Amino acid sequence: MKKNALIIGGSNGIGLSVAGKLSERGYRKIHILDKCDPPQELGAPFVFHRFSLLNDDYAIFDTFTDEIDTLVITAGFGRIDTFNNILDIEIINSYKVNAMAVCRIISRFYSQLLSRNPFYCAVMGSIAGLISSPMFALYGATKAAVCKFLESINVELEKQGAENRILNVSPGNIHGTTFHGGKNDLVQTEDLANAIIDKMFQRYSLFIPQYEPVYRKVLSDYAADPHTFGIQSFDYKAHSGRLNTTPQVKVGYLSGTFDLFHIGHLNLLRRAKACCDYLVVGVHRDAAHKGKQAFIPFQERFEIVGSIRYVDKVVESCSEDTDAYEKIGYHCLFVGSDYKNTDRFLRYEAYFKDKDVQIIYFPYTQGTNSTQLRDIIANCANN
Repeated sequence: MKKNALIIGGSNGIGLSVAGKLSERGYRKIHILDKCDPPQELGAPFVFHRFSLLNDDYAIFDTFTDEIDTLVITAGFGRIDTFNNILDIEIINSYKVNAMAVCRIISRFYSQLLSRNPFYCAVMGSIAGLISSPMFALYGATKAAVCKFLESINVELEKQGAENRILNVSPGNIHGTTFHGGKNDLVQTEDLANAIIDKMFQRYSLFIPQYEPVYRKVLSDYAADPHTFGIQSFDYKAHSGRLNTTPQVKVGYLSGTFDLFHIGHLNLLRRAKACCDYLVVGVHRDAAHKGKQAFIPFQERFEIVGSIRYVDKVVESCSEDTDAYEKIGYHCLFVGSDYKNTDRFLRYEAYFKDKDVQIIYFPYTQGTNSTQLRDIIANCANN
């Protein structure tokens, strides 16, 4: 056994707890993929990789296929609210992260699951995916997709003679995680983490924590009368104090002229999108604020930026990014590192100090830049 693991969503909650327990069981290397940093600096055997499951490019997973023999997927999100308050982007992102990501990742490790060598795998489903779950309808739908996918794949593995199985872990509410606005508490999650690992090693296909004391009756009541169960579930959630009317969307914003569009612009947009769920880009009408002339007309630059797959919405920029905040209400402001400590951005930092906004400075990458292109054009014009 290689004793190398990959945990998607391992920076928080049950994923972080599973990572710790695998380390205690002698795992040599534990890769953690998450869009968020771990709560503290991790040393050996942990290796952290920043990655958002909203990315279209999943090539990073191909780098682990020959290295690991344990795969755990715990990443996911959802909020309790009536469906009329759920944004369109939340629907798209929920399916991408909770359901599509599981299918895409499993496909990359399917040959290991089919092999004669032990390959251990666990995926976080949910009891919400097995029952009617009003006020949690979107989350329940994505988890229902996961549960049925895993159930079907395990039958395929069995019929093809494989002994490996994917463990569907379908809990109810888990204490000690950040899922419903709580805080990570590894003491509260350690028993569940150990139970998941044990079931995974034993090649179980389904694990419902607290099945006997709680969820046997829940599933029985649902099967007996789904409508009455749904009414009761709605009322329970409405009075549970867990209603969350805040959309689970991290909005990012950056502005620029984007004249003579080049790879540096593309890298900036790509990196910004990797740090947020919904990227709004403001395009300057001209380059007068830099004392320069824009070669490409505004409307053409506007359409070019809007056609980039990393951009969710393109707008005409405001004179100040703080003005754009008043209109958009973003959570992250992205800019090149050459603006750090300038008067303008020191003013921005002071403005955002009491607001839920993070300014992220990206270092400029080597390669083509606007200054080079302008010099080339100027030289050609002079000659």
